[in-house]
Amino acid sequence: MDALADSPAPEPANPPAASVPAPPRFVSEYPSYQVSRRGFLSWLAVGWGAFAASGAAAGGAFNRFLMPNLPLYNPPMVLKVGWPDAFEKDKVDERQKPNGFWLRRGFDKATGRTGIYALSTTCTHLGCTPNYLSAEQKFKCPCHGSGFYETGINFEGPAPRPLERYRITLADDGQVMVDKGRKFQQEKGEWMDSEAFLAI
Repeated sequence: MDALADSPAPEPANPPAASVPAPPRFVSEYPSYQVSRRGFLSWLAVGWGAFAASGAAAGGAFNRFLMPNLPLYNPPMVLKVGWPDAFEKDKVDERQKPNGFWLRRGFDKATGRTGIYALSTTCTHLGCTPNYLSAEQKFKCPCHGSGFYETGINFEGPAPRPLERYRITLADDGQVMVDKGRKFQQEKGEWMDSEAFLAI
């Protein structure tokens, strides 16, 4: 009797089949597929917004590609460069080269006057920036070999004309002032202008 109480109950020969629900026949019967009209319109707005943002980004990149890659900083056109005594005689002052000109104080063989003049650092051939060679007392363009005397007169290479000079005057406080907005060309006889040369 005790042996029968401890033995497990026999399993039925055929267990009852689990009830399996019938698959849905229509999409509308799937609860997860049901989207309200408001939900659909909100997702549509998100999609169009993403499309518009990507189009704007592509358009901005294309416009940036078309723009020239120029520096945003432009040096001033009118500069005070110091007192007249700050410039040594018969020497080219290169301190203003980053601003686009050299200064020289001394006798100017091109005009027959003594004083200070400002020479543009732009080669008249293709616009490169020449270097000043103090040992040879000349400006030499590294691009195509144009050479200029200290006065700015061209004497070698393909440069078709001398360097240009800038307007140079004394400011109200007595300092030397250079105006890059006014240029003087030797071939037009403009170097003889009173503002193309500062008599000291």
